[in-house]
Amino acid sequence: MRIQVATSAVGICLTLSVAQAQDLGPQPEFVEPDLSSVELGQLLFYDPILSGNKNISCATCHHPKLGTSDGLSLGVGEGGAGLGGKRKLAQDNTPEQRIPRNSPAMWNLGALEFTTFFHDGRLEADPSQPNGIRTPLGTHMRPGFKSALAAQAMFPVLSPDEMAGHYSENEVSKAVRLGLLTQEGGAWDLIAARVAVIPEYEKRFEEIAPGEDITFTAIANVIADFIAFEWRADNSLFDRAMRGEERMPEQAQLGMELFYGDAACSTCHSGWFQTDHSFHSIAMPQIGPGKAARFENHVRDDGRLRVTGDAKDAFAFRTPSLRNVTLTAPYGHSGAYTRLEDVVRHHLDPVAAMRSYSIEKADLPEFSGAEDQKAMLDPQHVEAIAASNDLALIRLNDEEVDAILSFLNTLEDPAVRLGVPEAVPSGLPVDR
Repeated sequence: MRIQVATSAVGICLTLSVAQAQDLGPQPEFVEPDLSSVELGQLLFYDPILSGNKNISCATCHHPKLGTSDGLSLGVGEGGAGLGGKRKLAQDNTPEQRIPRNSPAMWNLGALEFTTFFHDGRLEADPSQPNGIRTPLGTHMRPGFKSALAAQAMFPVLSPDEMAGHYSENEVSKAVRLGLLTQEGGAWDLIAARVAVIPEYEKRFEEIAPGEDITFTAIANVIADFIAFEWRADNSLFDRAMRGEERMPEQAQLGMELFYGDAACSTCHSGWFQTDHSFHSIAMPQIGPGKAARFENHVRDDGRLRVTGDAKDAFAFRTPSLRNVTLTAPYGHSGAYTRLEDVVRHHLDPVAAMRSYSIEKADLPEFSGAEDQKAMLDPQHVEAIAASNDLALIRLNDEEVDAILSFLNTLEDPAVRLGVPEAVPSGLPVDR
């Protein structure tokens, strides 16, 4: 995309914005869910009834007050109390480990182009797979999920550290530890049964699907409808400028020129939502326990490699959309950076930034015994991350970095439609 730099605010014309929009490709298309389904999904999204110990909801780690994330580098799910930066370990039920990756934001997931989920893309729409979705469950995945978005929304309930709870704490966590997940009588069925016996949920499901049982897939589908409806953010200043309705401020315009030009940001952050939906290694520092199976004792997070088994995918992670990026700190798959400027500067010289990284740039709740710096203290691991880097060296001065930050501000549209419900049918506390 080639854009001529405007020399002043007067020179930024609306017709230029329209031409730029054409280069971004077709306008995004969104699903349009039924409002009754959306409202039911809202209640379930904020209801802790879906967690093993009935103490964590989807909103605990994806809250509108925190940019639809949790405001932490690496969050605390089971074994924590509080919201965002106030979330602390519960001394009578400490978690086994930190959650290994940053909680991703949920903006615009109802757009049809979003078909790949999680930092490593381990769940994605795939017509070649049974039911059209490839997941870590493989052939054990149940049918009935109407989209990849619906399927991914329900995987956190199977994670002991996120929502299920730890062994022997509750019937869901016991099922998970025994490997009884999607089977009849497994964790998903146990959770669905909890919902089905609550009269308000029974009534609402009957209204949208008369005569049908309340299944786990039905729960997932209405939650996906809520996510798609609630966090549609496509009316930012950037959008309005691209539609020819408003003008970008001069500094933001310069930042956009750089973003789509010499700074090469759009090589990966392309299109209307500033993502190519692909995977890249950018030498992002790794903090925390790493992504490993229970039987593994390393702290390495191999990224996309764990999904494909292809060596070229080592340390590659999904390109995040930059919509509302000003609201979704910390940044990176491990939440290594809390400041947007720091992560922008990381992209200029990723290897040097990774080598000089200090964990003080993260936001980690107190966690006794956590070895958060272990990965970055291993020279062999650091060199492997450095060798995988895909990004070329970019030279920008401070004014140009400021201009890019100004452009990123124009992507902000904190659209929230229904908001946080006053109460949920289970009667359990709502994270507010």
